[in-house]
Formats: sequence, C-alpha cells, structure tokens
Amino acid sequence: MTSAHSKLYSDDVSLVVVVVDTNPFFWATAALPFADFFANLVHFVNSILLLNHLNRVVVIASGVSSCAYIFDSGDASPAGGVGVAATFDKASRKVEEFIAQDAHATASNSSAASANAASLLSGALSLAMCYIQRIFRSGTRHPQPRILCLQGSPDGPEQYVAVMNSIFSAQRSMVPIDSCIVGTQDSAFLQQASYITGGVYLKPQELNGLFQYLAAVFATDLHSRTFLRLPKTLGVDFRASCFCHKKTIDMGYVCSVCLSIFCKNQKKCSTCG
Repeated sequence: MTSAHSKLYSDDVSLVVVVVDTNPFFWATAALPFADFFANLVHFVNSILLLNHLNRVVVIASGVSSCAYIFDSGDASPAGGVGVAATFDKASRKVEEFIAQDAHATASNSSAASANAASLLSGALSLAMCYIQRIFRSGTRHPQPRILCLQGSPDGPEQYVAVMNSIFSAQRSMVPIDSCIVGTQDSAFLQQASYITGGVYLKPQELNGLFQYLAAVFATDLHSRTFLRLPKTLGVDFRASCFCHKKTIDMGYVCSVCLSIFCKNQKKCSTCG
C-alpha cells in the first residue's frame, strides 16, 4: 500500500505503532508467559530500529479499562544504542506500572472484571491514529506509518462502532493495520481491520517462535512487501454487532437513515429517533 502523503523520507523508512494486549485475564491462562512475550517484543522492536536509523517505533499498552503509550523510540537520546537501551528499561517499568494501574481500575469496575473480559482495542487504535496524525502534521518529512496489533483477548462486541471508526480512519489515511493473534481464537475485528486497510493478518501456530514470525512477516517495510509472499487470510468474519445488545449477529435490521444495526425489529431507531 502506498501512502497518500508525499512528505516521506523514502520508501523504506517506517513508523510502526505496536498495540500490545496486556489483559491480565488472558495472560493468566496463556500458553506463552507475558514475560517471554514482552522479551520477544523487545527483540522485534530492536530489529526494526536496526533496519534503518530513521525508523521509529511506538508501543501502546491495551488493558481492560485503559490504554497508554509505554515506549517511543523518538524519546531515545542521539547516543544510539545506549539511549534506546535506557528507553527500553524505562518502558519495562512503565508497562509494569500500567498493568498495576489497569488492574486496580478493573477491580473497581465489577462489569469489566471477568475471565472473558476484552482489551480496550478501540481506545488503543484511537491513540495510534492520533499519534500518526500528529506525525503527519509535524515537520516536513515523516516515515511511512503502519499499525501492528498483538492481540490475545477475545473481541468486545460493545466496542464494535468505535473499532470500525478507527479502521475507516486508518483506511482513509492509508495506514495498514497488521494483526498478530497470540490467543487461541481469531479476532473478527482485526480480520476486518487488516482486510479493509490492506494489512497482514497472522495467527502463529507456534508461539515459542513468536520473534521469528514477527521478524519475517511484520518487520519489512511497506515497499518491500510488494516483493514478498506474505500470509493471506483464508476467510474474514464480516459479522457486525447490534447496537441494542452489543452482541455479534449473523442477520439483523438496519436503520435506513443512520445505518444502525439491531438484532430485533424496532419501531423507532434508538440512535437517530
């Protein structure tokens, strides 16, 4: 996919915004411990920064009740590797603090505290797009942006509208959304996100080799992807969520005015009246 913006350094300079699922309910039962997962993520981020000194990586943590920036390679000092290493140490502390704060916020919210609780994917995608738009508007040159979602938690149907808004925003800005699923079930939200924006959707079969998957599939810049045979999604789940009960449905009723979706026939649209 080619960026619509002309103020690029070159084809091989990338801005990668990584959305990391830190849902404690998922990682408590995951096959891969979170510490090992985070170590693979650190190696992956290092590999992107080593490919080109102009590359930039931002990491956003997505919890159950909140999301936040935890790493920005642009904050590293010009000293090179030393500055990046110090920034990584700071990011490790920030992710621990974020998980503790998010767990506290989730514990005070009984509706969110559940074994099947979803991560705040919609908020993380919004933060990612806000950061990318800020880069577009700052300075005269910028790298080519893309988003990578590392997701393990199940989808939250109540986030359907917000997630789709972020997806369409990324599509309009020509920002691909790549997806790497580290959980046991596929994500319909991210399948649609990758399909609509022209990104890559991957569900690794062996999580012990996660870094190899990340480096082989997601480290390459957008220009180089045109020369590679990357994984293709065999099927995309295009089911929507109803606006009334926030549940995924196969068939429903659509308002002819505002296009709101309902699982049952409504005499009056609750969205537009």
